Amino acid sequence: MLPITRRPPITNTNLLEGLDHLRDSLVISRNKRAKRLALRLDTKKRVIRFTIPPRTSLGKARLFLIQNEQWIQKNLGTLPQPIYFEHGIEIPVFGTKRTLNITHDETLRKTDIILRNKEIIVLTNKEDPAPRLVRFLKQMSKERLTDLSHEKAAHIQKKISKVSVRDTKSRWGSCGYDGSLSYSWRLIFAPYASFDYLVAHEVAHLKHMDHSPAFWKCCNALAANAEKGKKWLNSNSAELMRYPG
Repeated sequence: MLPITRRPPITNTNLLEGLDHLRDSLVISRNKRAKRLALRLDTKKRVIRFTIPPRTSLGKARLFLIQNEQWIQKNLGTLPQPIYFEHGIEIPVFGTKRTLNITHDETLRKTDIILRNKEIIVLTNKEDPAPRLVRFLKQMSKERLTDLSHEKAAHIQKKISKVSVRDTKSRWGSCGYDGSLSYSWRLIFAPYASFDYLVAHEVAHLKHMDHSPAFWKCCNALAANAEKGKKWLNSNSAELMRYPG
């Protein structure tokens, strides 16, 4: 009887042997439900996710990576540089660039954040107020998205059951059959035409749960400039992932 030859297990070490320059750029996962090898750009984490189905051989997985190395490098190269919330930088908020003005004072009991026309003032006792600023921006984004959603829904005489805000990676909005709307809080960093268009798009789904001509007619009527807003999101949405969150 011939001995049973077992496939060597796939590990990050043997899979990336000779491909060390990809080691920090790849997140490797084994998915029992996956039916094929797949690469996906994660714009939030700034990595490529490599999904491997069960029973895939080490050789096949390595060959797939080698054959797609150029695709990996090209897509990682499209990612804009991250932006950190530091004193003096400019942050676009609802389409207006505002300078981040951080004052550190250890005698302060809490962090106060004030939004003005051309600046965001942060008075804080924290060495790194970024998490507090993120919470502030998320709350402000949710409030504006909620108000604008209800305002547009009233135009088509539809009711919204709930508005929620999440930190999604690529889907900037969604509409449920129950009348619930969900958005990415990162829309706060988009030009206002895109912010407004995305809300119009999801509210229009309250009336048309498809992308029929009737839907687009409704969406265009609800948006201030649907074409401009949609075009920016399609071409520049990775920009929204540059900020902490």
